[in-house]
Amino acid sequence: MAYVISIILGYLLGCSHMAFYIGRLKKLDVRSSGSGNMGASNVTVLFGWRAGVLTAVHDILKAALAVWLAQLLFPELPYAGATAGVASVLGHIFPFYLHFKGGKGLASYFGMTLILNWKLALIVVAVVLLATLITDYISVGALSTIVVVPVYMGLTTHSPVLVGILCIGTAVMFYKHWENIQRIARKEEIGLRSTLRGDKRIK
Repeated sequence: MAYVISIILGYLLGCSHMAFYIGRLKKLDVRSSGSGNMGASNVTVLFGWRAGVLTAVHDILKAALAVWLAQLLFPELPYAGATAGVASVLGHIFPFYLHFKGGKGLASYFGMTLILNWKLALIVVAVVLLATLITDYISVGALSTIVVVPVYMGLTTHSPVLVGILCIGTAVMFYKHWENIQRIARKEEIGLRSTLRGDKRIK
C-alpha cells in the first residue's frame, strides 16, 4: 500500500504543468503550437527564455518533491523515492486532465535524480550540456541522460529492482522522443541555437 501511495503521490505532482498554466495566461494551447510538447523547450520557443526557465524549474521541483515526500513518509522502503520519482515523470508525460498529452519528461527525470543521488545529478547536467552543445539538439542530451542514470545506479547500488524502476521511465521517454529522433534524421528538428535566437517565437 505504501508503494501505491508513492505512485499516486508522484503521479499527481507530475501532472502539474507550468507549460499549461503559461499557455492559458497567453491564451495559447501549447499542445497545438510549436512542437506540441508541454515542456520547457517548446515554451522557450513560443514565449521566450524566461517562460522556459520557469517551466523547467517547476518541472524539476515537482519530481524532486515527489521523491523527497515519499522518502520522508516511507523511510523504511528502499525504493519509495524512486517509485514516486518515476511516477512523477509519467505524470508529466501523461497528465490525466490534458488527455494524457504532456511533456517529454527530461526536467522531471532530472529532478528525480537530484534527490536520489545529487552527485549523479551533476553528471547528468554535464552529459546533457555536452551532448546538446555538440549536436545542437536537446533531445540528444535527454536520451543520453536517461541511459546514464540507470546504468550508473546499477553499477553503484547493484540493485536490479532499482534499475528496473528507473528503466520504466527510460523506456517511456525513449518512446516519447521517437518523433524527435525522426525529425533530427530528416533535419527538421529545431536546434538549441535557433531556439535561443527565438526564430520560431510567438510574440
